[in-house]
Amino acid sequence: MTSHVFDVIIIGAGSVGAPAAFFLAQAGLRTLVIDRFASVGQGSNKAAIGGIRATHSDPAKIQICLDSIRIFSTWETHYGDNIEWVAGGYCFVAYREQEALAFKELLKIQSRYGLNIDWLDRDDLLEVVPALNPNGLIGGTFSPEDGSASPMRSLLACYHQAVRHGARFHFRETVTGILTQHGRVAGVRTDQDTYHAGTVINAAGPWATQVAAMAGLEVPVIPDSHEAGISEPVQPFLRPMLVDIRPTEDSANYYFYQHATGQIVFCITPQPAIVGTDRRETSVFLPQVSRRMVDLVPRLRHLRIRRTWRGLYPMTPDGFPIVGEAPELPGYVYAVGMCGQGYMLGPGLGSLLVRMVQGNLSENDREAIYHLRPDRTFAGHEKLQ
Repeated sequence: MTSHVFDVIIIGAGSVGAPAAFFLAQAGLRTLVIDRFASVGQGSNKAAIGGIRATHSDPAKIQICLDSIRIFSTWETHYGDNIEWVAGGYCFVAYREQEALAFKELLKIQSRYGLNIDWLDRDDLLEVVPALNPNGLIGGTFSPEDGSASPMRSLLACYHQAVRHGARFHFRETVTGILTQHGRVAGVRTDQDTYHAGTVINAAGPWATQVAAMAGLEVPVIPDSHEAGISEPVQPFLRPMLVDIRPTEDSANYYFYQHATGQIVFCITPQPAIVGTDRRETSVFLPQVSRRMVDLVPRLRHLRIRRTWRGLYPMTPDGFPIVGEAPELPGYVYAVGMCGQGYMLGPGLGSLLVRMVQGNLSENDREAIYHLRPDRTFAGHEKLQ
């Protein structure tokens, strides 16, 4: 078999792997991406609904997603690709005092780390989102610089720019082993060839655990499945992504927004979680989510649904990603466990991975990586999952 030498090998051409490949190649690093699917974004990315927010409860995710928003919002200007970016904002609604108090408390962290966000009382929030059900509404947070884009358009744009800068993508090829030499990573073996590199990035999404096991490593990433759907286009009436975190007996939060094309895109978090890799849609989802959506925005009652689908969330015990070099194997880098937020984290994380590989981390970078390091205790909890 022929050996090939690269600076970096990325396992996975999805929401994290594709932008990482672009930024690495743009920085002049010889980059190879290996994916078992036929083209870019065919794992979890094509199931993403397109929301992009820095409205998180954790400083690391806030910083990474602020960078993602900067990249998404200026992509067409810098690179010429229309990725359907819209800065519609995110709105977390509060109909109970416990949510209102929690959101107000989180504002302290969010504002401290540069997020443009504020609490709006009932009447002010209804001016931003007139379609909300006013009955019982207390208020909510609104972050106007958050937004949305097309997952497939933006990932394809990353792929084309990565190739333009010299990155190589090997599709329909499966990694079967991790090469090591003198106690550090040395490359990968696939079902077709062998490739050498001083850095291997595990960006395998729901399959991160299996890829880690090839190196004799354990990483606590367990996929569960979430369903989503999209309507026929309707006249524009809803700008922000609406998020309602009130739990019910069969679901936790749910969220939806109106895409640039006029379609309403929506998703729900089932409760209890549906663990596993089954991506077949169900008959339960649409009645479940539609009741909650119509209660929040009554004018949706006559909305016609075009299709539904199901995707995988690679979950970690604390709800935060795992990012950084494996302590047991120098050169082996985790970019896994995005907990369903790989699309919004991807560009900012790709930019961070370049600085990590080049040894050019800022203090903010080091803080973010410390929060997300693979050897943490996983004792925390993401409050805005």
